[in-house]
Amino acid sequence: MKNLTPPGALQRSALAAHESLDGGAFAEVREVPGLRSLIRESWLRSAGFKANPDNPAAPLALDRDELEDYRNRHPLAAIMPVITRLLVQPSHDSGLLVAVGDEVGRLLWVDGDPALQRRAEGMMFVAGADWSEATVGTSAPGTALALGRGIQISGAEHYQRAVHPWSCTAVPFHDPDSGAVLGVVDITGTDTAVAPHTLSLVEATVAAAQAQLRVERLQRAAELASGHARRRSPATAVAPHRTGAGEGSLYRDSLQLLGRDQALLSLDGRTVVLSARHSEILALLSIHPAGLSADELSALLYPGEGSTITLRAEMVRLRKVLQQLNPDAVPGSRPYRLPVDLVPDSSQVLSCLQRGAHRIALEIYRGAVLPRSEAPGIVELRDKVSGLLREAILTDGSAESMLKFAALPEARDDVGIRRAALRLLPPRSPKRAAVVAELERLEAELSV
Repeated sequence: MKNLTPPGALQRSALAAHESLDGGAFAEVREVPGLRSLIRESWLRSAGFKANPDNPAAPLALDRDELEDYRNRHPLAAIMPVITRLLVQPSHDSGLLVAVGDEVGRLLWVDGDPALQRRAEGMMFVAGADWSEATVGTSAPGTALALGRGIQISGAEHYQRAVHPWSCTAVPFHDPDSGAVLGVVDITGTDTAVAPHTLSLVEATVAAAQAQLRVERLQRAAELASGHARRRSPATAVAPHRTGAGEGSLYRDSLQLLGRDQALLSLDGRTVVLSARHSEILALLSIHPAGLSADELSALLYPGEGSTITLRAEMVRLRKVLQQLNPDAVPGSRPYRLPVDLVPDSSQVLSCLQRGAHRIALEIYRGAVLPRSEAPGIVELRDKVSGLLREAILTDGSAESMLKFAALPEARDDVGIRRAALRLLPPRSPKRAAVVAELERLEAELSV
């Protein structure tokens, strides 16, 4: 990638754009020459989030106790030795800071040059602080998460003026199995932080950490398989140890429902494709952690009047599947309840939307929840996730986000999202023709 450290002219353009913030004419930022398009678009999003460019520091989102517990349970805890070896240790004498944040932009670890750490504390670039785009505006960690790719932000390109003395490079960290965004890796400092080789260095480090995470999961899966085999043997009475969430597990137990007719279940690093009915049952139990009675689950599972007898037969089959993966995950009864924290990707989307991170939500969203399911509880969940995402994009989204949503199967006939995108697209955008053609197609079909 070319050197993104901007010359004086580019910095002057960014500073001139900041003057429009003072004058209340932020729309003029669209026309500022020399301002990079990704910075212009990020500033516009930041303004939409009501981020304040004059805030002197980022807010603290996690106190010490919350931070320690949360990061110990976070999947990225497993790859910190790789980050430390490749980035943190070399940064101590190089005038750089290394930060690792979660999927919504909260910094979990900040390390590096000690003198620089003390300076960064003045703007709250510290573990536990929220550096999402919705909170502090344009910054490398938050904007990399919003865009879903590695970026470099220099000096006055930051939305908050307090950050203008700094430059930074950040790359999102994706789960090597599911592709979901787990967090972000950032290098912060002066001009060195946006040197051409810095982005390549961070990207290579993230790739190495993802590979290491994958290897450790496979090793753990092999250990579990061996343990299950030994447990089935009469000579073995000791069950294998299961790394719990509170002990820094290498992965989250997860359930992928989005855009799939049959869910993908991951438990302790072992992954299986579930039947359509078992997909529905686990989806419903995962969003009702307190449990459901047989009557409640039956009502959510079967259209019309469901049979608890049929449900019990399905639960017997489901328990056999889960027993093979992890006996600790077999649901209890009276009520039916999951004994493990199973995180469905639909809940990740809702969590991001609740925090105002619709770009990350859209990145995770791969389609409707179990699109062919007619189970009443699944239909309700599907409509909720899709509806809230669409509403967030229409309210705060860019034309790019709207077009990405419009490409989903569920939005094939969505006139409103395409009209909104057309209003935001620049007059000379080459994308306008395709949107106009789509609207003409829809109008023709609706008129028939």
